[in-house]
Amino acid sequence: MTRIDRRALFASGAAAALLTATGASALPQRGGRLRAALSPELFDQAVAATVFDNLTEIAADGTLRGELATEWSSDAEARVWQFGLREGVTFHDGSAFDASAISGLIWESEVLDPLTLQITLDTPNPSLPYLLAQPGFEVRGATGTGMYQVQKLDDSRHFIGTRVQNHWKQNAGWFDSVEFVQFSADSVRGEALRDGLVDVADVIFLDDYADPRDFQTLPNAHSPTHIASRSVTVPVTVGKSWPLDNLRMAERWWMA
Repeated sequence: MTRIDRRALFASGAAAALLTATGASALPQRGGRLRAALSPELFDQAVAATVFDNLTEIAADGTLRGELATEWSSDAEARVWQFGLREGVTFHDGSAFDASAISGLIWESEVLDPLTLQITLDTPNPSLPYLLAQPGFEVRGATGTGMYQVQKLDDSRHFIGTRVQNHWKQNAGWFDSVEFVQFSADSVRGEALRDGLVDVADVIFLDDYADPRDFQTLPNAHSPTHIASRSVTVPVTVGKSWPLDNLRMAERWWMA
């Protein structure tokens, strides 16, 4: 078995899963393809979160942490911000990621050095690092820096991504590939999930003919946003800010 870093194990929730294991693999396993049936509203967001990275990230436990940025600070008014960027990151086409790749993409920004970006806001915003973790604020260069690169993309209909080898996130992205298909109708997504054609769907009710024992409602039964098959292992703690484990299911889940 691949050696797993203990800190990453606890951060992913896998340690908690180990304590409450129900027969599925408790430790992350490499391999397999995650298949998802998504609504039009979620399809593009899920693709973006899979192919691209943000400067910051909301972890599954709700805490803010760096992604492409490793540190940040602001002036007293929270209007001028400086972000220190991660070293050793490359785009999927092999080109290097640095501050110049972000400059001009978000607000008024200035490259102070290759790994320092300054953002100047029109009005103060002390919550800027949290805002940059949200969907729609991915760093979109010519290609992405995310865990998965595009193998096939039919705009707003069908996406296949393959895991990037030697990605800087060594303790994430367990699937070999991911596949998202867009269906407008809830009933069609529900049928695809029931019949085992996909592993997760953004539906909140199971098909009438589905066996509830085969599925898990996420993030919990009281406020469901999607349902997953037990063919995938989901950490005990999942992100609740947005559906699909903060849109990072491809990065955080693994095959059972």
